[in-house]
Amino acid sequence: MAEKVEIYDSTLRDGAQAEGIAYSLQDKLEIARRLDDLGVHYIEGGWPNPTNPKDLAFFDQVRRLHLRATVSAFGSTRRAGSTPREDATLNTLLKAETSSITIFGKSWDLHVIEVLKTSRAENLDLIEDSVAYLTAEGREVTYDAEHFFDGYKADAEYALETLRAAARGGARIVVLCDTNGGTLPKDVEQICTAAAQAVSLPFGIHAHNDAGMGVANTIIAVELGALQVQGTFNGYGERCGNANLCTVIPVLELKMGRQTIGPQKVAELMDFSRFLSETANVAHEHRQPFVGESAYAHKGGVHIDAMTKDPRCYEHEDPEATGNQRRYLVSDQSGGSTVVTKLERHFPELRKKDPAVAEVLNAVKRLEHAGYQFEAAEGSFELLARRTMGLYTDLFRPISFHVSSRCDVEEQGGEVAEAIVKVEVNGTVHHTVGEGDGPVNAMDRALRKALEAVFPSLQTVHLEDYKVRVMSSGDGTAARVRVLIESSDGQDVWGTVGVSENIIEASWIALADSLHFKLMRDAMLADTQADRAATA
Repeated sequence: MAEKVEIYDSTLRDGAQAEGIAYSLQDKLEIARRLDDLGVHYIEGGWPNPTNPKDLAFFDQVRRLHLRATVSAFGSTRRAGSTPREDATLNTLLKAETSSITIFGKSWDLHVIEVLKTSRAENLDLIEDSVAYLTAEGREVTYDAEHFFDGYKADAEYALETLRAAARGGARIVVLCDTNGGTLPKDVEQICTAAAQAVSLPFGIHAHNDAGMGVANTIIAVELGALQVQGTFNGYGERCGNANLCTVIPVLELKMGRQTIGPQKVAELMDFSRFLSETANVAHEHRQPFVGESAYAHKGGVHIDAMTKDPRCYEHEDPEATGNQRRYLVSDQSGGSTVVTKLERHFPELRKKDPAVAEVLNAVKRLEHAGYQFEAAEGSFELLARRTMGLYTDLFRPISFHVSSRCDVEEQGGEVAEAIVKVEVNGTVHHTVGEGDGPVNAMDRALRKALEAVFPSLQTVHLEDYKVRVMSSGDGTAARVRVLIESSDGQDVWGTVGVSENIIEASWIALADSLHFKLMRDAMLADTQADRAATA
């Protein structure tokens, strides 16, 4: 049986510290749900403290998701000069009510003296009694040895003694952190070996990527016996980021034969990676190993000629193993495995050779060429598929819209927008006006005014999130924009997308689709209930 390696994800905490990334509360909850679906073992939700209400709210609401993964709260050892029982950080961690808590402590005497302004001896006490306090309260404790590799280089025995202090306190596992990300693989090998000999506890690895060694150092640690790897998907994180789990996981599974999330879930990695990029509202890194759009893209004539004879010539792994696809750029022949996988999820009765699959693939390719992406817009994708296959007809037809806005600067009233929309329902044209805090809000209200009398269920739909991305910045004001809208009816959450040179039109497309999706799902539910009643 393959050796198991725990995947500890820090996308919601360490990943959120990356420049340019800011998750909303709803983002964090949806990412946590998708991480759980992917099969990671630990989800580090954030650092709950009174100055971070978003993370406090996350831990309150994530319990309602009933995840299979273990959710862990993150924080530090107690402050010098206090006791664990009176320490605000430790007690707030307990209030998060997670079964698992991760705390970090100082391994490098530079930090002990210059940052904590305390003695080396007291730092050992901070580590031991902080861990002991949390374990006494019934929590499983992961101890992150911050700056362990730099600390070991400065004073090997003291760094090892910090691990022993965590072990005495009752930690389940000690995680060796290359916090500055500058350690080379040969040093990781030497230091991990020394750490494994110094404590009887299992050890893990938390590598940053400042020298481009995050993944390599993580893999070496596993070869030396690391039970757990910590990292982030897409490599998001402070400065140059963390070890990229989109790379670590397939290396462990496909090349080393280790058990992580399993082959079926590894095949969903690219879908998850692109979903995360869209949710974070950043461009997907197309040159990522395994999950980048360019990872299996072939352009050179010699390469393509060889690939048509045997894919092993220029590919180290089967692209479909991580949900990717082979592309020949010169001939513009792109496969459709990712889209086919999506279709099979919604229509399990379909076969890849079904003509309907080709029709949907062509529609997707045409729209993706125009700038659409469906990874975080499953609502728009399902609508597209059902429309193309003739399985759903829209229950309303947007005809036109007009939006104007004004800003009362002197009155400090903020922006007030007005939207006038025309929409056809059952042959009747409704002409309505709505006001809102901005153009999208105004359009939403105007559309609802036209539709809710006919479709009362739309009253439950509300906008959860709204993101805009400029796709071709070189075109200046003529650049195309992609708008991603996330909606909810209190039970389900879905994403829809619109693309245009006009941000308002892109928003209008995504907004209309969000309401179409709700009505489509209602119709499907009604059909299912009717079928059950007929067979009862």
